[in-house]
Amino acid sequence: MPAGLPDVRTGLGWDSHRLVEGRPLILGGVRIESAVGLDGHSDADVLTHAVIDALLGAAGMGDIGEHFPDTDERWRGADSIALLRHVTTLVAERGWTVTNVDATVILERPKLSPHKAAMAATIAGTLGVDVERVNVKATTAERLDAVGRGEGAVAQAVATIVRQP
Repeated sequence: MPAGLPDVRTGLGWDSHRLVEGRPLILGGVRIESAVGLDGHSDADVLTHAVIDALLGAAGMGDIGEHFPDTDERWRGADSIALLRHVTTLVAERGWTVTNVDATVILERPKLSPHKAAMAATIAGTLGVDVERVNVKATTAERLDAVGRGEGAVAQAVATIVRQP
C-alpha cells in the first residue's frame, strides 16, 4: 500500500432465519408488528447479524458464529444490537473506523418501508456513525423460494472500514 494512504477494507455479511409463530420480529434492532417472528438462538435479527458478519469480515476477525456460538447459553435470547455494539468495540480496538454500511432485508411481509429509517438510525447509533453512512433497503423474493413463500427472511450487508496510516 502506498505510504500516506488509508487502509480501506470491505466485508460482506449474510444471514437467514425461519419465520415462526410466538417470536417477535426484530430487524435492525427495531421491533416490527407481525404475527410471526424470526427463530434463532438469539433474537434472530437477520439484518443486524448480516451487519455484524460484514464488519467482522472487513476486519479479518472471523464470523458471528465464532464470536457468539449458538452452543453457548450466554447468547440465548441475546439482543443482537448488544452483539453489534460489542463487535463495533472489537473492530475499533484493532484501529478500524466504520465508514459505511449498506444492507438489504428480503422478506415477503410485513412491508418494511415504514421501518427502514428507524432500522438505519438504530444501526448507525450503535456503530457511532452518522445515519447517512447506513443504508437499509427492503425487498421481497417475489414469491420465489422459501423466503418468497413467507417461510423466512434473509439479509445481506456490506461494510467498509478504514484505518488511517
